Amino acid sequence: MDVYEAVRSRRAVRAFSDEPVPREVLERVLATAARAPSSGNLQPWHVYVVAGGPLAELKRRATARALAGDPGDEREYPMYPAELVPPYLDRFSAAAAQRYEALGIERDDPGRPMKVAALNTEAFGAPVVLFCYLDRTMGPGQWGDAGMYLQTVMLLLRAEGLHSCPQVMWTMYRRTVSRAVGADDGLVLFCGVSAGFEKEDAPLLRTGRASIGETVSFVGA
Repeated sequence: MDVYEAVRSRRAVRAFSDEPVPREVLERVLATAARAPSSGNLQPWHVYVVAGGPLAELKRRATARALAGDPGDEREYPMYPAELVPPYLDRFSAAAAQRYEALGIERDDPGRPMKVAALNTEAFGAPVVLFCYLDRTMGPGQWGDAGMYLQTVMLLLRAEGLHSCPQVMWTMYRRTVSRAVGADDGLVLFCGVSAGFEKEDAPLLRTGRASIGETVSFVGA
């Protein structure tokens, strides 16, 4: 698979099969992803790869919190700006509507937040989740570096025939995650990335993208 096809076919999959992902594949992906750029070559990320029994137990604990209506741990960073304005609000609303429809959850369902949280804490059935942490001393530049690193990871997963779903939701249960992986207080959880093979006959969901004219300006080119 060439890089263009990897980018075009990458999407957030929310229905995984239980087929395990070989450790050697994960090691190959993560070793190669280390070539992602980072300012000053700090490589500020630290990833915990969780699968098997430890992941099943983590899912059980986090899902129990979600189904109990637990609002989650206090945020260590905002997922979105306090107030979204167009065109960002329009894109957010359209994508949310598509996700709820694909998951079979009505937007006006009073139990929607709990149902969505529980689907997330099950990692949509994924057999492995990569939890990406950063040292608390890192700044905005290093958070950007971590984003480039994770995109590289997800593209390499596609090259291996796998899919992924980045989930900032895991930060809502960060204390449960940190206990499971043994992360100390000097690290902050950026997000989890669920990974695996897509479940057969899963509904295809591809959210739209803004046109290049909306997001790109050419100056002197």
